Amino acid sequence: YNEYKSYLRMLDTDVDMEIEKKDGEENMDTQEEDEPNKSSGSLVWTLDLSEFNDTTFSPPLYVRNLPWRIMCIPRSSNSAGSERKPTLGFFLQCNPVDVQGANNSWSCYARATLSLLHRESSELDFHRRINHFFFAKENDWGYSNFILMEDLKDKSKGFIKDNKVTLKIEVTADAPHGVHWDSKKYTGYVGLKNQGATCYMNSVLQTLYFTSQLRKAVYKMPTEGDDVNKSVALALQRVFYELQTSDCAVATKKLTKSFGWEALDSFMQHDVQEFCRVLLDHMENKMKGTCVEGTIPKLLEGKVCSYISCMNVDYESKRSESFFDIQLNIKGKKTVIESFKDYITPEILDGDNKYDAGHYGLQEAKKGTKFQKFPPVLYLQLMRFQYDPLMDMNVKINDRYEFPETLDLTEFIEDSNNNNEQELFSLFAVLVHSGDNHGGHYVAYISPELNGKWFKFDDDVVSKSNRLEAIDNNFGGSEEESLNVRHCTNAYMLVYIKQSQKDEVLVKITDDDIPHNLKAFFEDEKKEEALRRKEKQEAHLYMNVEAVTDSAFHGYQGNDLLNWDNARPMVYRIKKEAFVRDLEEMISANTGYAIDGIRLWIFQSRANSTTRPAPIEGENDKTIWEIAEKDTPLRIFLETVSNEIPTEPLPPYKKDNQIIIFLKYFNVLEGTMYYLQHVFLSRNSCIGDVFAVARKKIPLEANVPLALFEEVHAGRTDELTPTKLLCEMEEVFDGDIWVIQRTDNVGKFTHSNVDDYFRDLDNRVTVTFCDKNNPSDPGFNVNLNQKMTYNEVAEIVAECLQTESNLIQFFKPQSHRDIAGYAIKSHFEGTLKDLFMSYGQRAKTPKKLFYLKLNIAIQELESKDHFRCTWLNKHREETVLSLYVSRNVTIAELLEEAKKQIELSAEGSGKLRLLEVYSYRIHRVFSNEVSYHTIQPSMAQQTTCYRVEEIPVEETMLGATDFLIPVAHFHQTIFQCFNHPFLFKVTEGETLQSVKTRMMDRFKDVSEKEFEKYKFTLITHGRMNTLSDDFVFNSTDFITNIDKDSKPVNEAHLDVFLHSRPWLGLEHALKPPKRSRYNYIEKPVKIHNQ
Repeated sequence: YNEYKSYLRMLDTDVDMEIEKKDGEENMDTQEEDEPNKSSGSLVWTLDLSEFNDTTFSPPLYVRNLPWRIMCIPRSSNSAGSERKPTLGFFLQCNPVDVQGANNSWSCYARATLSLLHRESSELDFHRRINHFFFAKENDWGYSNFILMEDLKDKSKGFIKDNKVTLKIEVTADAPHGVHWDSKKYTGYVGLKNQGATCYMNSVLQTLYFTSQLRKAVYKMPTEGDDVNKSVALALQRVFYELQTSDCAVATKKLTKSFGWEALDSFMQHDVQEFCRVLLDHMENKMKGTCVEGTIPKLLEGKVCSYISCMNVDYESKRSESFFDIQLNIKGKKTVIESFKDYITPEILDGDNKYDAGHYGLQEAKKGTKFQKFPPVLYLQLMRFQYDPLMDMNVKINDRYEFPETLDLTEFIEDSNNNNEQELFSLFAVLVHSGDNHGGHYVAYISPELNGKWFKFDDDVVSKSNRLEAIDNNFGGSEEESLNVRHCTNAYMLVYIKQSQKDEVLVKITDDDIPHNLKAFFEDEKKEEALRRKEKQEAHLYMNVEAVTDSAFHGYQGNDLLNWDNARPMVYRIKKEAFVRDLEEMISANTGYAIDGIRLWIFQSRANSTTRPAPIEGENDKTIWEIAEKDTPLRIFLETVSNEIPTEPLPPYKKDNQIIIFLKYFNVLEGTMYYLQHVFLSRNSCIGDVFAVARKKIPLEANVPLALFEEVHAGRTDELTPTKLLCEMEEVFDGDIWVIQRTDNVGKFTHSNVDDYFRDLDNRVTVTFCDKNNPSDPGFNVNLNQKMTYNEVAEIVAECLQTESNLIQFFKPQSHRDIAGYAIKSHFEGTLKDLFMSYGQRAKTPKKLFYLKLNIAIQELESKDHFRCTWLNKHREETVLSLYVSRNVTIAELLEEAKKQIELSAEGSGKLRLLEVYSYRIHRVFSNEVSYHTIQPSMAQQTTCYRVEEIPVEETMLGATDFLIPVAHFHQTIFQCFNHPFLFKVTEGETLQSVKTRMMDRFKDVSEKEFEKYKFTLITHGRMNTLSDDFVFNSTDFITNIDKDSKPVNEAHLDVFLHSRPWLGLEHALKPPKRSRYNYIEKPVKIHNQ
């Protein structure tokens, strides 16, 4: 039986491991056995095999408020090549369907022992261990073939009696997520909500919060008058206050918002140590000049002495520096003490690395560090993330690394023998990282009172822990070393507190220590937020009513009475089930008018797409929601009594005999529309009666002739006959708009009458013009008529830009990106409306065009070719050039055009040349006499770069034996070229050593030591030949006999395809950019606000 038991244990991936309790350690299960929130528990259950035909469950065992059950399933072995035999499937199941607050996102990590109990001796019990992350889709874990049924029923094995077996589970679980867990009730503390990937920040904030002396100083920072949204200090005070007073998890969105972070920053992990350092630096600056200045250095600042001591002469250099945390190398180290010893181990400077000791010359020396003073709060960062040159990436070191609960650093203090004070530190916090270099999760284990009681802070969940979980289980190590712990989970940062200053650092803080004004501010803020939440919850019961009076119509120049987008209405929040009377009472109370001094008119949409006021009377039995026809907001015109006699009630409105008309006046001389007032006309009155109102309002003499128009809809007005009676009109409704104008105006006006004005208004469009060369240009707006031609638009825009109309080029915007697209031809014959339609811009979308100010007339520009090339200056910096040239020009004329856009060096030759570059190699050098149209840039530029450069002075005067060779940089293979290729002058018979010496002047940004690593190679038809310093340059190695016969050697590089010729290659590594120490998913932590 023992052999069989050993065999089964070998099949198990988790080995049964006994962990002895250390002396003085407290058991984490201080709760009573029947408390459902306990962290561990056990359940013994008897399974009757006579009734075991299907999946069977035990009663629940409650651990961490979750129900854990034994789940047994009859299974069969599936060993290959052998007969299938019945087995017992033994699983641990967690299915919190009935637990308060549980949802499909619940999760819980648990460790358990599944046991089959022996009837006679507990030493013969059969155990198997599991570790699993339980969640909704994987809510059970265990062994399908826990034991063969024939062995289970074999009485000689001692497991069965009366056809029954006894099973046992021992479960230890972390506090769950996604279910109701009252951290405050179970631990006395609350957690912090995770915004997406802010677990690293939460662990740091909890550590800082429990550093009581620091928390007390944070409360005392002056933040009165600070911007609520941008003050980091105020936001941190809020987080600490809520951690101290709240009963539930605290949000950190206001804190990250005060950093100036965007939403994406909350989903990007940062380095814990870096975030801690940046936040503390920010707080230290905020504390300057206040009563808490110097608190952070007092708590966290230590002193270290960097020294270099000569070994053979009496000379030593020292420099004292401050530190706020210590980075410990853990690779190859087993304990913190080993890392400290490595930290202070001096480096020997000898050989080529000797120290320059001034007048003593180069000396062998020791370079090292000595600790002069440790701070009361000691932050130790364990360097688990390091760069691996073989993998060319950062990797996480999961090696086992032990740290003690009490740390004695006395031996590491300089002159410790003369100092009787011991440097004893107690472990206060362990910040743990689970995962790898690409991401993971952070939690913090903290002992708030340094009394041996540990708590786990896992974002919003806080739970009791013990020394084993907080310390031993976070040493790290391989699977073989620590089967009870996840391999990638280990300590990343340790926080120790000096024992002699424990009471000072961990001073007790009560609510009375929080400044009264700060407490009052946060409580008022909570009340306001509660009110907003209530309003949000009840928002579906309310609707908005927007009300305007006559004053909103004044100054408006468009159709209808006003533009609601620009109006500033009075907004009333009212219940949807309220009645008109309720709304009237609300408006009366707000405006001060009596109820009988106001009348409400609802703005209704008509079939012709206009909006006009209509009576609301007679609708008193309907709710506001019904009157609004279930649309929000409800917009109304508020008629009020005259301010001259505010106590008088409004005269009654007789719906059957009266019509409300709104009057406007069009001033032909100014081309401006004025709102006059609203009037009530009886159906038997004359239409022309409104003229009297106009003459009085404007005023106008009695003999001034007037005409009357009805504003029907956008772009259409109908002239009315003033002598007609209102009842004789075919269609007249409440809310109609009539426009009055003079008819005695003589002269030329922009709009001769109301009809012209509204027709022009209907075609009016606002166009935004943006600078094509300035991506951030907001542009300027111009009101244009859609019937304008290209030339008319150009004239108006030119006036805005203070230039000539023919010195502007317009571009349409790209449909998928907000940048300039194709140019608009100056001979475009359509209207502005045609222009937008041809570019696919819909009628209601904002109109935008791009412009470019020119140096030549647009007509001349359009007759030329656009040639795009790059300018390479003496600093080897590239600039893009846009040249406009005629197709019949020569290369010399093209280069003269390029000179207008570049700045030549004073000491240069002043002469330019044009090169064709492809794949970082020179393919062709053009002579000045070549015609521009032969290079066909429109086709070639798709894959080719044309480069303009200044000819070096030494290359302008080539002797008969001088010639130019193409040079290019490459790495490992000639097909991996990079950097700027160039031409270089050599002379017949010149050695490579001589060429190297001269070429060094070309590479001013390359050190001599680095240049020596360059390999010079002659590449001929793809074959590489490494050159030695005594190699002699000969033109026959680079120039073909055919080219030699057709032109002199010093011109053999012109107008030929150099890519087929031999070339000189410089083989060296492509220097990569300096590698960041951050993970690729990280970016440096920045706090943008003060």
